[in-house]
Amino acid sequence: TSSISTRATIRRSVVDRQQQSSSSSSSLNMSTNTAEIEVVSQPSKEFLEQKGVFGWGTWGCGVSKFPWTYDSNESCYLLKGKVTVTPSDGRKTVTFGAGDFVTFPAGMSCTWDVSEAVEKHFMFF
Repeated sequence: TSSISTRATIRRSVVDRQQQSSSSSSSLNMSTNTAEIEVVSQPSKEFLEQKGVFGWGTWGCGVSKFPWTYDSNESCYLLKGKVTVTPSDGRKTVTFGAGDFVTFPAGMSCTWDVSEAVEKHFMFF
């Protein structure tokens, strides 16, 4: 987990962030006004290139289960693997895998349950 704690800066306009949110399958949980985990299933190559995904850092881990807290937002693109993330505060549990683009909100604590070894590109912002 040492490489995942590496923080990076992404230059993204507010409009770009809004477009990302509107193209995802999840939005805001209006009852608590808490951002949900956003999953874009199998996005196009153009989507990924626009985000700059292939220039981001990489991280991976084997089959495991561990707690994690997001100090900042993170977007990632899974190259391989399968994961179920269960937030500890009642937000929706999500399962995603190779080829999915996922954004995790800052401040969320959760449990990662990695059922197939993961390799991903990631960016904190």
